[in-house]
Amino acid sequence: MKIAEIHLYAHDLPVRDGRYRMSNTEVHSLPTTLVRLVSDTGHVGWGETCPVGATYAEMHAEGARAALRALAPGLIGAEVAPVPLHRRMDGLLNGHNYAKAGIDIAAHDLMGRALGVSVATLLGGALTDRVPSYYSTVVGDPDETARIAAEKVAEGWPRLQIKIGGRPVEEDIATLHKVWERVAGTGVRLAADANRGLITRDALRLSRDCADIPFVLEQPCNTIEELARIRPLVAHPVYMDENGTSLNTVITAAGTGLVDGFGMKVTRIGGLHPMRAFREICAARSLPHTCDDSWGGDIIAAACVQIGATVQPRLMEGAWIAQPHLSGHYDSRAGVRVEGGHIRLPEGPGLGVVPDKGIFGTPVASFG
Repeated sequence: MKIAEIHLYAHDLPVRDGRYRMSNTEVHSLPTTLVRLVSDTGHVGWGETCPVGATYAEMHAEGARAALRALAPGLIGAEVAPVPLHRRMDGLLNGHNYAKAGIDIAAHDLMGRALGVSVATLLGGALTDRVPSYYSTVVGDPDETARIAAEKVAEGWPRLQIKIGGRPVEEDIATLHKVWERVAGTGVRLAADANRGLITRDALRLSRDCADIPFVLEQPCNTIEELARIRPLVAHPVYMDENGTSLNTVITAAGTGLVDGFGMKVTRIGGLHPMRAFREICAARSLPHTCDDSWGGDIIAAACVQIGATVQPRLMEGAWIAQPHLSGHYDSRAGVRVEGGHIRLPEGPGLGVVPDKGIFGTPVASFG
């Protein structure tokens, strides 16, 4: 099959609770970009990419749309299969993995629909039909964060990600202690995620002052060099998130023992095809990891769950999706939802969701 048409849509996703705050950004509404591919056989596939603001990582919404406009004309007539498709995209544009991911996800959806199989089957086969998720708090008041943490444990979430950073480290330390007071003994797993918001001095202090609290320290500092400096000195496992921008970086981090696991975003690494390779690298080194994304609606959520279902359960840290922070779905029947801290694998071919394209209005660009 070959790509015959490419249509790009722009859509806003308001944050349900008014704002979502991390150490380096605060967002109230997220502009997402939808990609609809049509093959020469008439099959359709949907993709999506949605950076969470412009400072979380080296990506932003208008950058994705500009990159997709640059790619699209050269992809008309390209094979839909992942290997030749990625080679074609890389030959047309260097970098911009988060934009290419929109095409990649749509291609997987299209192939699955054409073959009558799920994307999880295309990626090697699902090991579960109920993928664990995790709840991510915002950077907030220590007591309120602890209250929310206890509430989410009672709802059945198997893992909590406590956002820290971007404020005096004493507040972060107090937050982690108060959370632990409320959830100790429940069996919930904890991650303290600074989103690059700590300097090495504060990361070392936080780990020392919270040595009795079992959590993974996720992307505490801004650079790989900083992670390497603190790695032998902290009392907690270190996970890489924002620095994991390519398979090359992942290979280096896994091969040198730089980190104990990863928080990986499907769009950041370029889509489901590179995520499959990432999954196998982590399996070879027994490194736990997430299969999630920075933000987005049902299309990104379905992509995260489809790849997440193929990961060895002992290594699966969860698939984070934005659904708990959003209102409504692209697919009113099969919209992706978190229930009891887990996400049911969508049924049906491809991603398993069929968005109502009328929600997105007129395409902002069309090719083919």
